[in-house]
Amino acid sequence: MIPSIRHISVLAFGLCLIALVTSPMLSAQEPVEPDASELEKLEEPMYRPLVERYMLDEIKLLRQEQVQLRADVVRELTATELRISDRALRYTSDTTNNIFYIITAAASLLVLLGWRSLRDVRANIESITSEKLIEVTHEYEERLAEIEAKLKRRSEQIIATQEKIADTNQVHSLWLRAGLAKSEEEKITVYDQILELKPDDTEALTYKADTLLEMGEVKWSLSLCNKAIALDENYSLAYWQRACARAQLDQTDEALDDIAKVIELTETTRDDIVNEKHLASLQDHPRLKAMLDGMS
Repeated sequence: MIPSIRHISVLAFGLCLIALVTSPMLSAQEPVEPDASELEKLEEPMYRPLVERYMLDEIKLLRQEQVQLRADVVRELTATELRISDRALRYTSDTTNNIFYIITAAASLLVLLGWRSLRDVRANIESITSEKLIEVTHEYEERLAEIEAKLKRRSEQIIATQEKIADTNQVHSLWLRAGLAKSEEEKITVYDQILELKPDDTEALTYKADTLLEMGEVKWSLSLCNKAIALDENYSLAYWQRACARAQLDQTDEALDDIAKVIELTETTRDDIVNEKHLASLQDHPRLKAMLDGMS
């Protein structure tokens, strides 16, 4: 059918209306070039919080996948053991039936040959069958008790794993809270909550020590650093925090020993040591200068 003039006019009016509506939107979406002076004022990357959040989410996902894999393996092992036990039961039942048939055939042959009476054959068959059934029943009762004990242990492991997952999620959320905390006291509270869930968390101990050092609690900070190092002798950040605390307490030789340990464990740069405010009292020490010269 050929369109009428009225239809053509309506279509043209609609196209004009769409063009008028979309033209301001297209002009509004034009990118705005950033001011060069504002870019020069930026002192550090703006994407660092996003990278930290991405790393925390990835760590959380890896922990959850590991725990889920462990639970799946335990469940598959339990199902396999049950299938094996079921096959063994069926095999024993078939074997018992075959033995019964063989005994019956042999007894019938003996009766036919006149060696035993039918009553004696029946009594012997019943006695042998009863003893065999009692023996098989006792054996499988022990096996079923063992399977039940294994299932109970597996259930306890699964429950413990679920509790561990819940604790891991809670610790993860607490770390996020610590990163958003505005005051040192609030950070200390969050770190204490993490240590209640994981008393041997060396990272939480070290970050709490760092916060206490900023608050002026140097001896307390030193005590936490010693505890973290006792839990993990290769945790470099704990040595770094302890060096800062010892430098504040004028324990120069001990602080320099910790700095040497940090250099041994990590790729600490010269600028990290020079720019650390808590190590300012050691900057002119000959031993520290020798270590810095060795790093350059």
